[in-house]
Amino acid sequence: MAEERDGGVYEELKTFEGRVAATALEGKDPVNEPMIRHWCEAMGDTSPAYEGPDAIAPPTMLQAWTMGGLSGYEGRSPAHDELFALLDGAGYTSVVATDCEQEYLRPLRPGDVITYDSVIESVSPLKTTKLGTGHFVTTRMDVRAGGELAGTHRFRILKYAPARRSSSPKKSGKARPRPVVNRDNAGFWDGVARHRLLIQRCTECATLRFPWLPGCNACGGQEWDTVEASGEGTVFSYVVMHHPPFPAFDPPYAVGLIELAEGVRIVSNVIGVPYDKVRIGLPVRLEFLRADEDLELPVFRATEGGEA
Repeated sequence: MAEERDGGVYEELKTFEGRVAATALEGKDPVNEPMIRHWCEAMGDTSPAYEGPDAIAPPTMLQAWTMGGLSGYEGRSPAHDELFALLDGAGYTSVVATDCEQEYLRPLRPGDVITYDSVIESVSPLKTTKLGTGHFVTTRMDVRAGGELAGTHRFRILKYAPARRSSSPKKSGKARPRPVVNRDNAGFWDGVARHRLLIQRCTECATLRFPWLPGCNACGGQEWDTVEASGEGTVFSYVVMHHPPFPAFDPPYAVGLIELAEGVRIVSNVIGVPYDKVRIGLPVRLEFLRADEDLELPVFRATEGGEA
């Protein structure tokens, strides 16, 4: 078993559970309207709850108010760095973020001064994944406003030793990364499998939303149905990917933020036109790309200026 190959490191890692990583650190800025506006513009969130004299911050911004920025964190305890040094020394030198969980206890409002504590909540036994073998580390952050607990943020990473890759031509590593399918978006991927691009629609206020979410951004409603997208759209924005190289892709290639005719936006590949010919406003039409024998993906083909 993987646990038996850890050479006793796990017992030492377990001693870090419950150790404080930060105490009563203060956010670099109070909750403020400009950052709320930037967040909402980036997310396409038009909820009126985030504007006006009674505005609140979007709940999912919880961690944003605690971020250290390029200058990092001051006043953090050494436990976090000591844990990572131990993992690096044991050969688990690579890291990937795996997931986060947030719990919201009270709205944050412009002017709130944020303080937060952080603790190393758990370190998993040795696990073997497709990326490699290593340990999952979960950190819990308690976020306070005016001394009152406003929310909790749990962040989980995997510190691992990369798995050796086969040199066999049949397994050259060119398979596309798999999308994360969970209870909130499984219906979307079921639709893709049937060559249907489904958009959620709130049954209380009829607001369309994408990507799929468990609740409505506009009214908070929890009930929803779906509408099928027509497949017509335009490039709202885009980037050209040059780096990092990845065997499943052939850079440079264009990744577009596609505004569908229904008004919602989706991130996808733009095909049928050279990457340097993609432009904002370019009309596109939905297609389904067979990436490999187990995976189909929605992509968007340019309907003008394409390759002959």
